[in-house]
Amino acid sequence: MKNSFERNRFKIIYFLVAFTGLVCFYVVTWCLYGEFTSKNGIQLVCLAAVFAVLYACLYLHYSRVLSQMEHVSRIMEDVIDKNEELAPEEYREGAVGMLYTRLFQMVGVLKESRDKELKEKIFLRDIISDISHQLKTPLASLNVFVDLLMDDRVTEPEKQKQILGEASNQLSRMEWMVLSMLKLARIEAGAIQFEKRSGKLLPVLTQAADGVRYLYELRGQELFIECEEEAVLNCDGEWLTEALINLLKNASDYSEEGKRVWLTVEDNSAFSRIYVKDEGMGIAEEELPNIFKRFYRVHQEVNPNSVGIGLPLSKSIVEGMGGTLKVRSELGKYTWFILTFVK
Repeated sequence: MKNSFERNRFKIIYFLVAFTGLVCFYVVTWCLYGEFTSKNGIQLVCLAAVFAVLYACLYLHYSRVLSQMEHVSRIMEDVIDKNEELAPEEYREGAVGMLYTRLFQMVGVLKESRDKELKEKIFLRDIISDISHQLKTPLASLNVFVDLLMDDRVTEPEKQKQILGEASNQLSRMEWMVLSMLKLARIEAGAIQFEKRSGKLLPVLTQAADGVRYLYELRGQELFIECEEEAVLNCDGEWLTEALINLLKNASDYSEEGKRVWLTVEDNSAFSRIYVKDEGMGIAEEELPNIFKRFYRVHQEVNPNSVGIGLPLSKSIVEGMGGTLKVRSELGKYTWFILTFVK
């Protein structure tokens, strides 16, 4: 829709200037010749005609510029008020062209900011929903345990000790789940900046192995590290250690007693690759696309206290450092988790 304010103001200013010019011509002519002849009248008419032609040319140009600016305004209105998609940029020269370009840049930034804010809201909603859903079961169990003890319905010391032990397990599970979910949320929201440094890989693997050594010894399992001394990786060692610990715990949980697990490194000029290999029960092919989803568990009966957050957390850590985490498995034979970092 055209805005007549600028156009009417242009008309008024131009006609005032033109009228002043004609009056000045008349006054100057009278002062110079002492009279205003017919010849001077013809000159005045010609000057008026020049002003008229000049007005037509200037008004058309000015109106065209205003129309382009009004078009930009309509685009902004459609994007802001009607939430419409931005049409392809109309490249033009001059000041109006610069205005077009800046408009498209501004709208692109605003759209990206709006989409990011929406994704963060959805992510926060999902995280809160997931945590509240997962806390229901352990909280219900704790309420039952507390009621049993407070109402003196369990009087045998051995039974009481067993109930307290199970309550402690549920509390530990809740603590680990909440902390892991907060870490995952911070990583996926970009709130954690990984401090990547180039360093030897063997100490990182050793630290991760030491973190789960007690678990392997308890289950009679063996853990081997196969890594050359000179292998180097540019990574955040602390976070990579946590990712590997989660993978090693998973390998132990889904392997029988006496089985072996390997931490193996393949290092060359193109990439560094870390394998976490086990001889466990494996994963069915149709399950593989789902194992990195939050709270997804393949074998529900293996570890009742597992909440299915370790693998998604490890994947977010590895991808946050610019790597990839893939899985290869065969049911009843083995599972390999493969961390790849391109150099």
